[in-house]
Amino acid sequence: EIAQCLVGSEMCIRDRSNIRQYNKERRKHMSVKYEGIIPPIVTPFTASGEIDEEKIRREMEICLDAGADGISVGGSTGEGPTLRDEELTQLIKIAREYVKEGSDKTVVCGIMRTCTRDAVRAGKTAKEAGADAIMVTPTAYNVLVPNAEGMFDFYNTISEEVQLPTIIYNVIPQNTIYPDLFHRLLNETEYIMGIKQSVGGIQALYADLMEIEGKGRVYAATDDMIYSCFDLGAKGAISAILSVFPKESVEMWKCAQTGDHLRGLEIQQSLYKKWQVLGGNQFPIKMKYALKCLGRDCGYCRSPITYLPEEEKKAIRETFTK
Repeated sequence: EIAQCLVGSEMCIRDRSNIRQYNKERRKHMSVKYEGIIPPIVTPFTASGEIDEEKIRREMEICLDAGADGISVGGSTGEGPTLRDEELTQLIKIAREYVKEGSDKTVVCGIMRTCTRDAVRAGKTAKEAGADAIMVTPTAYNVLVPNAEGMFDFYNTISEEVQLPTIIYNVIPQNTIYPDLFHRLLNETEYIMGIKQSVGGIQALYADLMEIEGKGRVYAATDDMIYSCFDLGAKGAISAILSVFPKESVEMWKCAQTGDHLRGLEIQQSLYKKWQVLGGNQFPIKMKYALKCLGRDCGYCRSPITYLPEEEKKAIRETFTK
């Protein structure tokens, strides 16, 4: 009996290995649905802190009408750490009004939680609500930052439990996912398909590209150098500036596909100074103020991101109304 059990276990392990190999091969041929311009939508809130559905619908329409390849909800731009699981469901269902099931566009849901259990639960919630993919942030709380093995377990568990295409959102400075770990996750998990590279700038994006050699997707998130990221080989972008300037971002992506480098760099340069007044701490409230300057009222931010000093407002006004 023991021998039979051991043989059975070996067969299970072998079968699981075959499944993973199949998924790795399948991932190589994923559709372009997960590439291109995927703006992370701001989450407009009312004065009482509820999601303002009318305003977020308008933002989704603006981005999709500009030619975006999908939309992302619940990320940093959307104040994801403040959103409960049921609010992720609410946002995904709104997104599905504009991006129908089976569309060549995609709905990505941000998952920003402090432990594996909660990330899995939020991921399953997103899947049930209709998300095409999830974008998962490493754990952030300083004394709960694991080593590389812990982060491998974090993403591997999410992959096995949620079973939805997963993008690593590499945005936590004290818990960076380095290229070797990203490569390992691509090779040893079924659903990790890419990384949104926010920590370390364009150099970190290039390091990822060199490590994986085309086996997964690297998404740009260096807002002031988006076109340069495309030129290096990024498969798209999920970045705040896309939501502010969706038309320009779509044009930059098209320039990268057609080799029109001069025009791509021209657009990037035209947006450079605008991002300089938006980046850094509290950027969601800065973004919402900038959008208001552009005639797009995106409501309030959630507490405690509630106050923008007048000197910062002035800098944004002067930059965005030129």
